[in-house]
Amino acid sequence: MLCFLYAQLRGAIPLAYEKRWEELTALLELFVEVYTDFTEEELPKPESIRQALYWYCYDYCGEMVERRVREQVDPSLTFATDIVMDADLTDLTYLYRYGEYITENEICTAKFLNAMSAGEIEAMARTYTEGYREGFVHAGIDLAKKRTVNIRYAIGFERVIRAAVRQFAAMGLEPTIFRSAVHVVSKSTNGRVGYVATQANPQYDYDHRMDDALFLDEEFVGRKLRVTQEAYEQAKELARGHAGPACLETFGEKVFVPVPKKECLQYTDAQRMLSARCRNELGQIINRYIPGEERSFTIIAYPVQEIGSQYEEIFAETVKVNNLDSRLYQRIQQCLIDCLDQGVAVRVKGADGNRTDLRVALHPLEDPAKETIFENCVADVNIPVGEVFTSPVLSETNGVLHVKRVYLNGLPYENLELTFVDGRIASYTCTNFSEEEENRAYIRENVLFNHETLPLGEFAIGTNTTAYRMGRTYRIEGLLPILIAEKTGPHFAVGDTCYSWAEDVPVFNPDGKEIIARDNEVSLLRKEDPSKAYLNCHTDITIP
Repeated sequence: MLCFLYAQLRGAIPLAYEKRWEELTALLELFVEVYTDFTEEELPKPESIRQALYWYCYDYCGEMVERRVREQVDPSLTFATDIVMDADLTDLTYLYRYGEYITENEICTAKFLNAMSAGEIEAMARTYTEGYREGFVHAGIDLAKKRTVNIRYAIGFERVIRAAVRQFAAMGLEPTIFRSAVHVVSKSTNGRVGYVATQANPQYDYDHRMDDALFLDEEFVGRKLRVTQEAYEQAKELARGHAGPACLETFGEKVFVPVPKKECLQYTDAQRMLSARCRNELGQIINRYIPGEERSFTIIAYPVQEIGSQYEEIFAETVKVNNLDSRLYQRIQQCLIDCLDQGVAVRVKGADGNRTDLRVALHPLEDPAKETIFENCVADVNIPVGEVFTSPVLSETNGVLHVKRVYLNGLPYENLELTFVDGRIASYTCTNFSEEEENRAYIRENVLFNHETLPLGEFAIGTNTTAYRMGRTYRIEGLLPILIAEKTGPHFAVGDTCYSWAEDVPVFNPDGKEIIARDNEVSLLRKEDPSKAYLNCHTDITIP
């Protein structure tokens, strides 16, 4: 419990930098309360300390959630925007104005970008912002009705982000920029969301990933859902004008291999179910105020210095990969789609020790002249270009998905194996740890996100041979982010479909055919009970 308190006290650093004095005072009052308990002659009972921590989180949950919601949709909160737009980016001391841990990754990135020409920076930003705009065009969503875009990035990329802010402004969009959450009430189980720096100690973050186990109960979940609803209601006009996130991510950081520790807070079985339910209902609240059919996103990634001595070459090659000719790939991928549309299923078999043997059932076409099963995905929401994907029919989708080594959401998996029955995960394992229960718990927490099972939400075939060659040439296949790795071969996603919350919106390929495979048997449950239709997760797994 004292480790829990320490982790929360580290959140005082950004509170001080942002001059959020009321929140800082409340946190320090908690520290004084616990400290005072330990000054008595008799040591406090553990339950009394837990109660102090519980009621701090419960009592201030409303303020924390309200602030987090505003950060997402209110462009008047300009702490980070002011740094991006007003700082002298040639003076690298600006990096320390965030209150984040700054390493050689951030310093070298900023230096490297400072050496680029204005034209090169504008081009990098243009790839990012145009991908965002094209996502709206492709989905048939009117971007002109939107007012804000949430920009997420790695510290050190401010020169690119500054150019992007100006380009978004030309589209009528103001930025909302917030840091990755530091308080347990606001943290996402999907990883760090917001602007980020290199983790000082990934094991520390991993150890504290379930700190909410200290207070997660029915009463707390009910309160969090109520205050989230109230916060969005107060900000409903801002929320309605929010267009969605534009994410600039990084890759190449040293591989982190987590060590499970029995001393860490862990969910009980009941809390696992509560956590999954809370995620689901929070997703429903967000969708009521920022409807899925009215928002989009984009994601792009670049390497950091930690990737090795060939950093500058890899960076240049990544820029090339991110700017490949979409029209060329569109034509190539259409040939692949024309062939796939004639099938009833795709069988994927592994090679060279990969034990994958999976039959993926495809949606039937009623009118092949006007309909298609696969989406022709070019460089818009998922940069770079290079995949065709579909939502499989779950019934009759059966078999084993096996990957010798893969990184999912920043964590490594050795011999990850998922067995599907009627399109749902029936069993799972890996060989990361000596104890099988630890392997299963690792997957349950970080892939299934505490759901009992997940459906196969996506099947895709990557076509980007340039990205494949880059990985082989520089021997960085294992360091490529899923955003690029998924474009280099067949891949699958467990969780929601790619059309989550927008299944009823018609989507068309460039050839004019409607993509009819937007639903599966799970997402169709939204017509009866949305809580059964959405999992609020989507994890891509690529077969090398």
